[in-house]
Amino acid sequence: MKITTIPQIPRNINRWREILSVLSKYGLAGWASRWGLTFGSSLLRNRQGKTLVDARHEERVRLAIEELGPTFIKLGQVLSTRPDQVGFSLADELSNLQQNTPADSADDVIKVVEAELGRPLADCFATFNHEPVASASIGQVHRATLADGTPVAVKVQHTGIERQVHVDLEILSGLAQFAERMPELQPYRLGATMTELRRMMRAELDFCREARSQQQFTRMFEGDSRVRIPKVYYDLSSKRVLTMEWLAGEKLSNLVEEPAAHDKLPEYAHRGAQIYLKMIFEHGFYHADPHPGNLVLMPDGAIGLLDFGMVGRLGDPLREQVEDLLVALSMRDSQRLTNVVMRIGATPPGLDDVALATDLTAFVDQYAYQSLNQFDLSGAFTEFIEIVRRYEIMLPSSVALLIKTLLMLEGMARMMQPNFSLMELVEPYRGKIFRRRISPKRQARKLRSMLGELEQLAEVAPRRLREILEQVQRGKFDVHLDHRGLEPSVNRLVLGMMTSALFLGSSLLLSRDVWPIHGISIPGTLGMTLSAMLGIRLLRAINKSGHLDRRQ
Repeated sequence: MKITTIPQIPRNINRWREILSVLSKYGLAGWASRWGLTFGSSLLRNRQGKTLVDARHEERVRLAIEELGPTFIKLGQVLSTRPDQVGFSLADELSNLQQNTPADSADDVIKVVEAELGRPLADCFATFNHEPVASASIGQVHRATLADGTPVAVKVQHTGIERQVHVDLEILSGLAQFAERMPELQPYRLGATMTELRRMMRAELDFCREARSQQQFTRMFEGDSRVRIPKVYYDLSSKRVLTMEWLAGEKLSNLVEEPAAHDKLPEYAHRGAQIYLKMIFEHGFYHADPHPGNLVLMPDGAIGLLDFGMVGRLGDPLREQVEDLLVALSMRDSQRLTNVVMRIGATPPGLDDVALATDLTAFVDQYAYQSLNQFDLSGAFTEFIEIVRRYEIMLPSSVALLIKTLLMLEGMARMMQPNFSLMELVEPYRGKIFRRRISPKRQARKLRSMLGELEQLAEVAPRRLREILEQVQRGKFDVHLDHRGLEPSVNRLVLGMMTSALFLGSSLLLSRDVWPIHGISIPGTLGMTLSAMLGIRLLRAINKSGHLDRRQ
């Protein structure tokens, strides 16, 4: 497959030109540095004016993604949760992606709000501040008040963003199809990444989904005075406009910088971490972006959560497997840990499970004997992901997002309390996990599920067996064989035979002086030259595949 065959290129030629221009700019700085071509390299700068030639590769990737816009920023956010695919150095750099984008004009904002809500702006809000509080990649936030004086935050989608995202997704899908044909890029599983990106972008572009997530969190924490979830005003919300309660509190990111609040920071760190662990281990539905800017300390001491665009879900089967990981680690059971990893992740063909078990045993020996108050969760997760990546095991996106969330949670807590240990708070959940596993309610639910599956099997199996026996009796039972990798071998064999025939024919033409010029046969010379080129091409192809002289 050639890149010129990607169907999205002619339709989106202008965007392709822009993308290639940005990628070339950030890539050329690296080549200039590598080859010592410093002349003029200082002219290569990003949008903030920073010289690119001195930037690390990971930093250039991040800067290029930021310049390419919202869809690529979301792709970077997806990859930042997948250190098992891209490695921790690039994942950490992508976690620093900035989403600040130029705000739309006041006229554009008013048009969007009035078109979405179906009435004039003055009929919707008593006051509306045209100057945005913040502007991110998908939308911007404005302060407003309702008719009764209630302060609200109004999130408005950028004009034209849906069209741009659609074009970018088309381009990225074409590139993913092309990349999956390249052996060196196959371990990155870009097709699966694109599927995840499309799902995330659909959720980001539909503010109704974010509103439903907030409603679910509100139900989860109903009656819990420790947590505040902004109220959504559904009569003033739509797919492109989201109106919610304005939480008048102090962001934890600001409290970290205030010396007067330092005495209270450890309490806030423990309270915030406990809220997140409750979401993960009790509800299986959690806020997946726990940086201090999204956590607000309310005047009554409650912690408010902001920005529900990124949430994580853990179904019962997957949550049990995640719990098995923690239990296996806490029980120092390396064999159980190996089995869980192979059960959760997508393993490549020919996985060396003995070597994997050996590495996981060393991992358990290193971390399982640390005291809870000194347990290095970040180091443990980092080494675990490196082991998984080394063996090309692909974790489910929900598990990778959970690991990333826990790492962010511990990092946020340690900003407020340097000696904070998340494992101390996780430890009590181990007892809850065991009690939930052996509870009669769970056992009854599993029994009902198993009986349902057996009932379906009992209904389907006899009919399928009868169909197979009838096909055998009629002589129509076919066995289909898939010869994987046979087509390239056949193509090389045919090319080799054609090259040999051309060489022999050209030799005869040369020996008999057919159409000679100065005593040399022109057709014979051309044929000999062409056969030599084809022979070299064939040898290079065979050598590149690694099967020239390798013994099985």
